Formats: sequence, C-alpha cells, structure tokens
Amino acid sequence: MFKIMIVEDDTTISQLIADNLVKWQFEPIQVQNFNDTLKIFIDTKPSLVLMDINLPVYDGYHWTQKIREVSKVPIIFISSRNTSMDMIMAMNMGGDDFVSKPFAMEVLVAKINALLRRTYDYQEDAQNLIDHNGVVLDLQSGSAKINDEVVDLSKNEYRLLQYLMRRHGQIVSREELLRDLWEDERFVDDNTLTVNINRLRRKIENAGIDNYIQTKIGQGYLIP
Repeated sequence: MFKIMIVEDDTTISQLIADNLVKWQFEPIQVQNFNDTLKIFIDTKPSLVLMDINLPVYDGYHWTQKIREVSKVPIIFISSRNTSMDMIMAMNMGGDDFVSKPFAMEVLVAKINALLRRTYDYQEDAQNLIDHNGVVLDLQSGSAKINDEVVDLSKNEYRLLQYLMRRHGQIVSREELLRDLWEDERFVDDNTLTVNINRLRRKIENAGIDNYIQTKIGQGYLIP
C-alpha cells in the first residue's frame, strides 16, 4: 500500500483528502505539527507528498527543498496560489505536479496514480531488466552489469542491490532491509547487513562507480 503524506494546514481539506485516499486504498499520513514536517517525512517514508504552499512558520517551498535534500520522492503541490509564477516556483523547488484549489478529488487521485506509475514502475522490459545510473540487473538470469562489466554478486548482495534500486531516491532503513531480505530481523545479527552492504559497495566501486550506495547516518541507505 502506498503511503501519501498530506502537508495541508486546513484540517477540513486535509481530512477530505485523507478520507478519499483511504477509499482508493492508499495510506494517508496527515501532518499536524508542521515544524516537524521533515522529521515526519523521514520517519514515515511516504511514496508521495501532497504539499500546500501556505503553511504555518515555513511555507511549502521550504519543506520541498528540505525533502529534496534527502529524497526524490514525487511531490504534488496543492494550493489556491495558482498564478504562473507560483507554478513555476513550485516546479523549480522540486515539485512534480501542481493542482489548484478548489479541485475535484477525482482529478487529484488521477494525478497521484499517474505520478506513482511513472515513479515506481521501474525500467523493467520484457527481459526483466532494472537499469539505473550505470547498474543493470537482469532478473531472469540473476546477473548484474556495472558499467557494462558483469559483476559477481552473492545472493544477499544481489537482493540488497535489487531492493535499493527499486527504491532509488528514497532512504531505506536498516530495519526495513533486515525485515524484507531476511524476513525476521530478530534472528539476524545486525552486523550481517553491514558486511553485505560494504561488500556490495566495494564491488560497485571496483567496477568504476563511486558512492552509488550512500549511508545516511541514523536513517539508513540511499541510492540517489
């Protein structure tokens, strides 16, 4: 289920959006303490953000810039400020789309679905390839090419790389990796993940791509 973060200080509009997102089987995350917008984003890891411009203390442009420092997650601006300059500012600050208030909920949901498809339907062709920034995984053969060089990866290294590539642009926590790759993190030594990440990172660097997997202190890992 996709998580949708709603950064909207009009509680009526925020609740209306949240109620409709539930009907469409999304998981809404409503921000209430706007000073903690970035922290909430990092903690909840939404798949998409709905961002108002006029907000308490800092505006939506500010929070979009902050989010863009850590993630490429899609952002749709929703605002009654609908001049050409507002729309240009929204796009320049890192927004992916703009919806003017008042809006039809059906239009907003259609834009959300379209943006999610474009973002998360990765480049997987008939041969089941995932291709991102010089690294290509062939899901049929289980092979990995880095800068057109075939690189031998262990099963865990391959699964780690595949998982992180599918989530590129998002910070993935250590707990999430342990849970999804080893099913129950309680029975895995935390050092196991560190060892696999370091080996994977070293193989990618040896093939000519530096800093492909970034460590975000206290948060997890990121393929930008």
